[in-house]
Amino acid sequence: MARHIRLPGRSIAITLLTLVVARAGTGVIYAIDPFAGCTNNAINTAIGCIQADDAGGFAQYLLRIGIGMGGGIAFLLIIFGGFQILTSAGNPERLNEGKELVSSAIAGLLMVIFSIFLLKIIGVDILGIPGFGP
Repeated sequence: MARHIRLPGRSIAITLLTLVVARAGTGVIYAIDPFAGCTNNAINTAIGCIQADDAGGFAQYLLRIGIGMGGGIAFLLIIFGGFQILTSAGNPERLNEGKELVSSAIAGLLMVIFSIFLLKIIGVDILGIPGFGP
C-alpha cells in the first residue's frame, strides 16, 4: 500500500515561481528622493511629509498620528467586543469578556482624550511650549 505524503515544498515552489514570473515584466526600479514633494527641512515618508526643522512641529505630528491610531484601535476593539457580546449565545463567560473589552476600550479612549486636554493645559497654558498652541 502506497502512502502519499504531502510536502509543503510544492506550495512554496508555486509561490516562488509566481513571484518570479510576476517580477519578470517589471523594468528598472530607482530609489526615490526622500525630500521630493516636501517643503524645506521636511522628510517625505510613507505616512506623509514630516517636519524636521523644529521639535515642536515634529512632536505635534507624532502626537496627531498616535492619537489617531489610538482612536482607531479603540474603535476596532469596541466593534470586536460588541460582536463578541452578540455571538455569546448565552454563555456568561463570553458575555463578560465582551463587556470587559468594550469597557476597557472606552476607558482607553477617554484616557487618550483627557491626555490631550492635560497636554494643552500643562504644555501650552502653563509652560508655554511652542508648537502646541493655536
